[in-house]
Amino acid sequence: MESGEIVNHQTNSLVKISIAIVFSFISLSYTAGQHGSSAKERPVSIATFDVDATPPVGSHMAYQPVINTWDMGLRARGIVLLGGSKPIVLCAVDWLAISNESHDAFRLALADAANTTPEYVAVHTLHQHDAPRSDFTTERILKEARLEPLSFDGGFTREVIQRLAKAVKESLKQAQPVTHLGLGEARVFNVASNRRILGADGRVRAGRMSSCKDPALRAEPEGLIDPEISMVSFWNNDKPVAVLSYYATHPQSYYMTQVPNPDFPGIARFQRQLDVPEALHVHFTGAAGNIAAGKYNDGSKQNRAILAERLADGMKRAWEGTVRRPLSGKDIRWQIEPVKLPAGQELQSLSKHLDARKKDTTFLLATPWYKNATQVAWLERSRQGKSIDVSCLTLGDARILHLPGELFVEYQLAAKKMASDQFVAIAAYGDGGPGYIGTSIAYDQGGYEITVSNVGPDSERALMKAIENLINGKGR
Repeated sequence: MESGEIVNHQTNSLVKISIAIVFSFISLSYTAGQHGSSAKERPVSIATFDVDATPPVGSHMAYQPVINTWDMGLRARGIVLLGGSKPIVLCAVDWLAISNESHDAFRLALADAANTTPEYVAVHTLHQHDAPRSDFTTERILKEARLEPLSFDGGFTREVIQRLAKAVKESLKQAQPVTHLGLGEARVFNVASNRRILGADGRVRAGRMSSCKDPALRAEPEGLIDPEISMVSFWNNDKPVAVLSYYATHPQSYYMTQVPNPDFPGIARFQRQLDVPEALHVHFTGAAGNIAAGKYNDGSKQNRAILAERLADGMKRAWEGTVRRPLSGKDIRWQIEPVKLPAGQELQSLSKHLDARKKDTTFLLATPWYKNATQVAWLERSRQGKSIDVSCLTLGDARILHLPGELFVEYQLAAKKMASDQFVAIAAYGDGGPGYIGTSIAYDQGGYEITVSNVGPDSERALMKAIENLINGKGR
């Protein structure tokens, strides 16, 4: 080899080495972006899942056994949001409640299926009453007392959990890109009203529940409500992929039919699914512990369709008013605040039954639908120091809060006031263990919700602090 050839060969070798080094650097940078602190720069994608959650004939719903089914069943549906630090799972189920160890089991199974952790999973019910409830803690307590669990039998729940986990895992294979986030709000007319009618002494003098046949009570003002429906949508350019809606009211028109049905919110959701079929529509019930349709519903069967049309109209106007903006991984943040809600004073008297419950079966059966068993379950969880994760999904300047129990609407209104310059949506009916969660003053006002609440007035301080921290980005 001549000297000139040697020089050229060395030069070419150096060039090749330099190119290799550059490509290695690029590869390392990309890997760091995928797995390290630059993960926020990843593009966003979304997977959707939807499974049948209708109990079969002969099984028990919350209040009655199933004798038949109808055209519309119950659904368990949601999304897996990818592009943040970990996959985020949001799931809404057409059931009355998912509580305690059942809520833990749902979150764990969905987390495993989505390759994330339970802290990044939010599971909520819509709280329909012709629907199942699930509480593995209460089921265990009843079985330990050698009692039939009836509506707390967890066999069907375990089937649904397996079905959901499989659907979530399969959905990841068909995840779609998300380029834009859509936010919309609209007022819903003549659906929601406050259930608690106060007297001159400041105490509850009457309850205007989901249906109300008393014309005088229906003539009372709506009272304190949140009339707005909030809508969050995810888009692949001009194509909507998923639509999440949030509205605060009990979802009953009438019930105790022995036929599972999603009631008027499910019908409204179905109508919107027909109108925008390319996107999965997922609905969440907001802080509706003291909110229902009683002012506008005398329980007549035709009112189910009327209420559904009114809610669907609000959904449609929120959709039409949606404003879209680009969305990237840097806009996504998930935070949690673990909250402990101690058992209320009424439950403290049940302490003796924790050790003696195997013999005290009459106590567990003393009230309809095994209410005492659910109280013992919450007391047990409270004594074990169990906390509930309150979480917040941040999407740019939007905040979506995920909260437990049957919260009073005051919590929702307070959250929106804390972030009056931002978009705030609320999903309540997460872990159903606490039952009704009133404001501090509500426990002095009395009323049905307070008499059956598993927690006490100190709940307000704990929850409001968690909400404030999450709204202000101070959660962990």
